[in-house]
Formats: sequence, structure tokens, C-alpha cells
Amino acid sequence: MKTLYITLFMISCFLTGQAQLSQLNTADKKYKNYSYVDAIDIYEKVADKGYKSPELFKKLGNSYYFNGELDQAAKWYGELFALDEKNLEPEYYFRYSQALKANGDYKKANKYLEVFNEKTDDSRGKRYARNKDYLNIIDKNSGKYTIDTTNLNSEYSDYGLAPFGKEFVFTSARTDGALYHKIHDWTNQNFTDLYSVSRNEDGSFSTPENFSKEINTKFNEASPTFTKDGKTMYFTRNNFNNGKKGKDEDKSTLVKIYKATLENGEWKNVEELPFNSDNYSTAHPVLSKDEKTLFFASDMPGGFGNSDIYKVSINGNSFGKPENLGKVINTEGRESFPFVDDDNNLFFASDGQLGLGGLDIFESKWKDGEYQTPINLAKPINSSMDDFAFIIDKDKKGYFTSNRESSKGYDDIYSFAYCQQTIYGIVTDIDTDELLPGSSVIIFDENMNKLSETTANDKAYYEFTNLDCQTKYNVRVSKEEYETSERMIATAEKDGKTEANFALKRNVFPVEEGTDLAKIFDISIIYFDLDKWNIRPDAAKDLQKIVEVMKQYPDMEVAIRSHTDSRQTHRYNEILSDKRAKSTLEFMVKNGIERRRLTAKGYGETELVNGCSDGVPCSEEEHQKNRRSEFIVTKMN
Repeated sequence: MKTLYITLFMISCFLTGQAQLSQLNTADKKYKNYSYVDAIDIYEKVADKGYKSPELFKKLGNSYYFNGELDQAAKWYGELFALDEKNLEPEYYFRYSQALKANGDYKKANKYLEVFNEKTDDSRGKRYARNKDYLNIIDKNSGKYTIDTTNLNSEYSDYGLAPFGKEFVFTSARTDGALYHKIHDWTNQNFTDLYSVSRNEDGSFSTPENFSKEINTKFNEASPTFTKDGKTMYFTRNNFNNGKKGKDEDKSTLVKIYKATLENGEWKNVEELPFNSDNYSTAHPVLSKDEKTLFFASDMPGGFGNSDIYKVSINGNSFGKPENLGKVINTEGRESFPFVDDDNNLFFASDGQLGLGGLDIFESKWKDGEYQTPINLAKPINSSMDDFAFIIDKDKKGYFTSNRESSKGYDDIYSFAYCQQTIYGIVTDIDTDELLPGSSVIIFDENMNKLSETTANDKAYYEFTNLDCQTKYNVRVSKEEYETSERMIATAEKDGKTEANFALKRNVFPVEEGTDLAKIFDISIIYFDLDKWNIRPDAAKDLQKIVEVMKQYPDMEVAIRSHTDSRQTHRYNEILSDKRAKSTLEFMVKNGIERRRLTAKGYGETELVNGCSDGVPCSEEEHQKNRRSEFIVTKMN
């Protein structure tokens, strides 16, 4: 009996093994044909029965990874690394890092990105090695946009909103309105069509309508871009035209960019662009604002990675040679979905640049005839999942697509508005509150890069608009004959205005005979200790201002006049004030002013500025107005 049980067990194991091999063979065929959904179903059933192998876990992880389900990819890549980490190709370290980000495990993701860098000479790893603080930088730049869902979204994949006159056109795998019902093996959804909508006054969209029976086919159409006159469009489609389907050497149907023209309300003359090929893909075209350049994504030979951003010149009906945008933009990963704004700045999606996970959206500024180092648009535009198909208008509002956790369907279209701030204020004289029109005002970023310059208007008002929210700026205000003032201004977290008034200190004064320098410098009192006439340190500081002006004007002569209030006797006040005036003169002589240029006299209580004479009850403040020092200019020549 024991022998019988062993034999039956061995037969059972053999049959189970044969069944698993048969299932794996079927799954491998679907995997090879990009039927990832079907492949996943079979692979997971085999894995659930306890079967383990590096190839199984690779293909399971890849199937989810290439289908944009990074959180599930992380699970199976984790099984793969637990089973055979020492023998894995370096690319799996990168993919596992990306997948871990989808689950918010950035510490572990960075660990595998570090190992990836050690194992390769790949720019993706080098970027991390140079910028290990990238997550903090992204956090610092976050919050500059507000986002919202749109009513375009369905339970299917909806993406890539593009302006078309007063309407918009987008891509969708929905079945309602589709011209054909044909399931895509890769996604297990309908092949995509283009749909058109108009935007309502409240920002919502009308019910989507199939865009064109001439453009949409039984295969995928996506990512349109239109000329301003609305008569020419470029779009992505599977390698299928005029009823003929093209295939590459592996019998796969790739995607190409096509052109069509509008004639009598119908799209006609659909033709592929001359730089297309059956052996590589071109996709996601977008026109520059002058319509002389077409940007697109492609995996054509000679690129840097899985897909790169290219541009090609347009001259009438002819096209130049595609030009790769170079390694500043492109990596060994995926760069795709380009968009160019009115200022020729480039926005694109990438998983090779440093980001939050999956595809992130980046901006590359156009400056001095070339694109600058891309900047991650941060949260909430970017998430740990795929974010792409970004467009923005001159008012800094637009749309993008994401398959983040909150999405209604596989991919959803979101609207966004750039959080904008205005820094404004008035410029005055710090001593007199006089308005100072004509003041020069310059704004710098936090690193003191000059951003803009303006001049305060006739009401001494200035403003800088279209600034980022939650950002630090340095503002510098200057005016002739005044000290320059500069300070850091932090904008608020929401749309609005941040007030920043500036009060400048005059350092050059109009001086003429009869001018009281004490009033110019707002020196109401030269302080002395009670019943004393020696110069106190605080008085010396004020007196030094008078000394410096007299040094600037070597021919100036000044009469020092000291006054008291009416308290104490008339004789006492006269003697005390005279001693104080002469003490002031000696201080100024000691500090470099020729004695011949100065006179000093005490006037006691003889020149009161109010009615606080003997016997009149007055407040301390009223008495103080009489205890004053004057420095009257008697000669300027």
C-alpha cells in the first residue's frame, strides 16, 4: 500500500507539473504577443499553486509594469528579488524601484536605485547619485497647482485632451459611441477612438461624440494635434491605413503618426508621415505655436532609451530629418507625450528623470536657444503612478492624465490651475511718509536670479504678477538719493496677493541756507543726562550724521542752537543750554569739522514752540517739544 501511495503521488506530481508547463507555454505566447491581461491571469494561477521560478516572476512583474499597474508589479518583483536577486539584470533594479514608489516605499525604492547605479553606467542611476535629495526638492516645489477631476472620465481609459478650435478632442477606450467593438489584448479594453467635446461655461464638458468616422478605425487612434485654422491634424494610429495593416519583423503592429486635412467638413487625405517605419513606433505628435515644428515620441534606432522625444521641421507639405532632443531631456527610460507652450517651453512625461513613481510630468525651459535641465512639476500634478499628456494655456490652466488611485477608470483626465500670486506694495520715505514714485523695484528668486523689474507708478505703487504660490522671492527697491532696501517675501499657499510695502531712508538731502539739519535727520533731541552737558553715546550717534553731511559739503557753516523747556529758572536754563550747545560744538570739532564752520549758543526757554511757559500746566510730551537741538545751515558757498 505504501508503494501504491508513493506511485500515485509521483503520478499526481507529474501530471500537475505537465499541466503547469502547458499553462506556462500558453501564458508565454500571450506575453510575447503583449496580451498582458490574459498572461497575468494564467501566470497568477500557476503561482498561486506554489510554482516559483525567476522567469515566472519576471513576466508577472513585467506584465503589470508594462500595463501601468505598478503596485501589483511591486508584489511580483519582490518575489523575484527574494528568489534570485544575485543573478538579475540591472534593469530589474530600476523597475523594482519604480514599482516600490507606487506603494509609497521611497526608502526601499532609493535603495534599489542606488544598487542600480552601482551596477550600470546608466544616466538614470547617475541622476540619483547626483541628486539624492530629490524627494525633498519635489516636496518643496509641491502645492503650486490645484487639480480637479473632469466629467469626461469613464470606467475605461480616457486620456490626452487636445484643443480643437472651440472644442477639445481626447482619446478613449469607452464602448459608448465607439465605431467598432474590438478588445485590445494588451489592456483588455476596447481599441481607442478619438472623441470631441465642447466646454460649458461652468468648466464641465458636453457629452462626448465620436470625432470622425474617417479618422477612427477598428484599431487604436490617439493623441491628436491641430493647426490653428483647424484644417490639418496630426494623430497617432496603429500601423493601419486604407484597409492595410503593416507589421514589423516580429509580426507586431506598431504605431505611426498620420496627417489628415479637413475638406467640406470631412477629414480626408489620411497619410502617414515620411519618417515613419514598420519597424519602430512614432506617436503623440504636438505642434509648436508657430506650427513650423512637430514634436513627437519614438523608439527609432539611435535614441537613448525605450522612447525618446524628437522634433522635426515642417516646410509646407515636406518634413525635415527628425532630431533627437538629446540627453538633457531623454534617458534610457521612457520619455513621451511632449507639449510645447506659447514660450516654447517643453513639457513631457518621463520615468527616467527623477520622480515620484511611474511616469512623471516635467518642464524644460527654453533659454538661449536650448532646453534646460527638466524640473519635476511635483505634487499634486505628479503622483506615485503614471502622469502624462499635460497641456497648458497662456493663463496657466490646463489638463493632464493620470491612473492614480483616485481615478475612476484605467486612465482619467484631470483639470488643473496654476496657483498664482501677486506681490505688490507702495514705496515711501521712512521719515516723512512721502510717496516715492519712480522707484526701481526688482524681483529675484530665492537664489538671486533676476526675474523681473518694474518702476513704481505716480502713486508709488508696484506689482509683480504670475508668481508661484508658497515660494520665497527677494525684492529690491532703490531710488536716487535713498538707501536701497531689500528683503525676502514669501507668497501664500493659495491664489491671491501678498502685500510688501517698502520705506526708504534718504541718504542725500537738498540743503540750503536756513535748513535745519536736525529736521532732515529727524533728530529732535540731542540727549544729555539730567543737569549734564557731556555727550552721551546715543547722542554721539545722531551727531555723527551731522558731521558726515558737513564733510560732504566742505563750505557749509552751521549754527548749533540748544533749547530747554520752561521748567527750572530762566537763568538756569540759559546757562545749561549754552553749555550743551558748546559741548556739541566740541564733539563735532573733535570729529573732523573745522571750528570756524561752527557757532554754538544756548537759548534756554526763550524760543518755546508752544504755550508751555512758566505756570502753564503741560504734558511731558508737550514739554519735550521744547527740549530740542537745531543745526541751522548759515552758509553753503
